[in-house]
Amino acid sequence: MDEMNRGRTAPKKRPNLLLRILTFLITLVLVVGAVVLVVNYDKLNFDSIKRWFAYRNLERNESGQSQSFTFEGKDSSSFAMLSGDLLVCSPSSIRLYSGSAQLYVNQTVSMEAPSVQVAGGAALVYDVGGQELFVYRDRAEAFSLSLSDEQQFIAASLNPQGWLVTVTQESGYKGIVTVYDSAFSPKIRFRLSSRFIMDAALAPDSSAVALLTMGLDEDSFQSRVDVYSLERTEEETDPDWTCPIGSDVILALRWNDSGIWALGESSLSIVDDSGTLSGSCSYGGLYLKRFSLEGDGTAALLLGKYRAGTSAELWVVSPDGSIRASLPTEEQVLSLSAAGRYIGLLTADRLDIYNQDLECYNTLTGTQSARTVLQQSDGSAMLIDSTTARIYVPQ
Repeated sequence: MDEMNRGRTAPKKRPNLLLRILTFLITLVLVVGAVVLVVNYDKLNFDSIKRWFAYRNLERNESGQSQSFTFEGKDSSSFAMLSGDLLVCSPSSIRLYSGSAQLYVNQTVSMEAPSVQVAGGAALVYDVGGQELFVYRDRAEAFSLSLSDEQQFIAASLNPQGWLVTVTQESGYKGIVTVYDSAFSPKIRFRLSSRFIMDAALAPDSSAVALLTMGLDEDSFQSRVDVYSLERTEEETDPDWTCPIGSDVILALRWNDSGIWALGESSLSIVDDSGTLSGSCSYGGLYLKRFSLEGDGTAALLLGKYRAGTSAELWVVSPDGSIRASLPTEEQVLSLSAAGRYIGLLTADRLDIYNQDLECYNTLTGTQSARTVLQQSDGSAMLIDSTTARIYVPQ
């Protein structure tokens, strides 16, 4: 009998028809779900999940505001959010508070014009025109720098990787730029004597540094963005490329994944990584009242026909210089702040949080005399008045 069956192969079992249909339907659902996620990513509210995890232990009232805590500051204080903590910087002190009022940093300083910036999980504080600079990370001082009396800070900034660039001035030069890595070791220094250096910004990947320079071109002062690769020697003083951006007074310089943003009093210029002017937005004779360059690939500008008065327009500008969205307002805007996909607009009695198309994401009435809003990338915000602060978490 075994010999008779020898050479025969056992019949193959056919897959169960129901199982095949079920596998096909599951695959179809997964594919359709992935397409829906890609197409509607901006409309889906994943940030509410982030907020739930971040603030699940924070006690809040029915409006979504936490209990206010008191901080020590002055009317001239500057504020920033650092990983959920509040940094309060006045000419005489630097303090870092948790959202529940625990004090982590309490440092006495003496500054004339303190400037605050947050990037890469660190906070930078320096005295514009002075000699002191501090960096805070992990709720403690990570780095400090003191210049001699013959030197002064013109500008400084951090990039997302925690690298630091400083612009200083001293006799004999029109500007000195020093780049530090994330461990605050000096990597390279440029000393220029041909053009004034007004500001500097590091590439997001720390491969290059952009300098905002000003010099005399054809009998008029012109601003220019000069980019230097960090893979060079200090003796090589010629930039890799330059891009003229006109005679406008530049108020802020940022380098993000969308390019180099140079915001002026009357226009905004965007330069790409190859040195080409990829976008430009003129304000059309409107006055720049407030601005934020901290949104994801956009700039938020508050512009008015008059310097004073409540009538204004909120613009969201894209990297090509086009106006992505605009919104008129007839209320006195106390504070404007952008982060990630959100823009916070604070008026006397209301906080409106918009997306980058200026569609209202959330509104809070009863802001308890808040004068400043610090918008966060997850949609939450810190509301601050002269002596107290509190976190607002949209429901």
